[in-house]
Amino acid sequence: MINKEQIQHLAGTIFEEVVGYRRHLHANPELSFKEFETSAFVKAKLTEWGISFEGLANTGVVGLITGDLPSDQVIALRGDMDALPINEANDKPYISKNPGVMHACGHDVHTSSLLGVAYILNTLKAEFGGTIKLIFQPGEEVLPGGASMMIAEGVLENPKPQHIIGQHVMPLIDAGKVGFRSGIYMASTDELYVTVHGKGGHGAQPQQNIDPVLISAHILVALQQIVSRNADPRLPSVLSFGKVIANGATNVIPNEVKMEGTFRTLDEDWRKEAKRLMKKMAEGIAESMGGSCDFRIMHGYPFLINEEKVTASARAYAEDYLGAENVVDLDIWMAAEDFAYYSQVTDACFYRLGTGNAAKDTKYSVHHPNFDVDEDAMKISTGLMAYIALKQLGN
Repeated sequence: MINKEQIQHLAGTIFEEVVGYRRHLHANPELSFKEFETSAFVKAKLTEWGISFEGLANTGVVGLITGDLPSDQVIALRGDMDALPINEANDKPYISKNPGVMHACGHDVHTSSLLGVAYILNTLKAEFGGTIKLIFQPGEEVLPGGASMMIAEGVLENPKPQHIIGQHVMPLIDAGKVGFRSGIYMASTDELYVTVHGKGGHGAQPQQNIDPVLISAHILVALQQIVSRNADPRLPSVLSFGKVIANGATNVIPNEVKMEGTFRTLDEDWRKEAKRLMKKMAEGIAESMGGSCDFRIMHGYPFLINEEKVTASARAYAEDYLGAENVVDLDIWMAAEDFAYYSQVTDACFYRLGTGNAAKDTKYSVHHPNFDVDEDAMKISTGLMAYIALKQLGN
């Protein structure tokens, strides 16, 4: 019978190789849906170990490991592969070789860790029953999200997993620890693209113009009322605009202003209503001031929910593997994750892998140009996920 000591030993055996995988991927990052070399790297490793796989969603890879003992149980494990359009500011031997592209969200860790998990499970397949799907997913960082595409192409079918498990780096948690939360955990996300049309002209003659800058200012302030006065105060909601372009000058009123923002919440009914109210308010303000407004909403990821029974059992296995003192509670996180699509289709658990270490300067937030991880966390990222998978399968 497989025990945690076996898995911990294998995790230690493969650790240096997994770190090498991570450094290779970190130095060669690829943007969403362009993960061609990353995909080839994953396929080469699976081939080397004799693990069967297929391609999905263009650059996605799905490996399959079936234990030799009888069991019809199936579990899926997911690791995402894409990087971000960020110039890396670190000074490490493995910094990005691709200018303007960086693994600033830890997907290099997720992919290399899942390869380590594959090695461990494949080594032990004579001793367990059940099937494990290894989902190496593209395009987590941009809409429509690689998860939605892989689901549409059948990643959760033939065989159909009873559960799916995902892990994600978290620099706010010290390396050596992991975090769990049952129920709703991460927010939905929608992208807002607003163009306010007016009539440009000389800044000294505002009476002859319809000022889209002023209209936009009113819209920006008024839209915050949607959150502060229409949302249930008990329901987290976030509305933020991070890009405003008014391409005029000190004495030039432009013809139009473009704004881009994000709306996030944890309830699908309110999400739908809030978007209706925002569009109506923005268009009404623009019209009342003599202009017009194009309010386009790109529907994004749903909220992420951790199924309570699966998450409770996964947490218990983590406490067994690491010790209860190394498993912490997570708060609601208003960032978004396309793993949410899996959680809407099947029972899911998405937990956090601590990677922070002040002494190693790895406390920078994800999406920061100085983001890095304490690679000692990868001793946990492989062994723990393998242990959870085998325990969930009943081994």
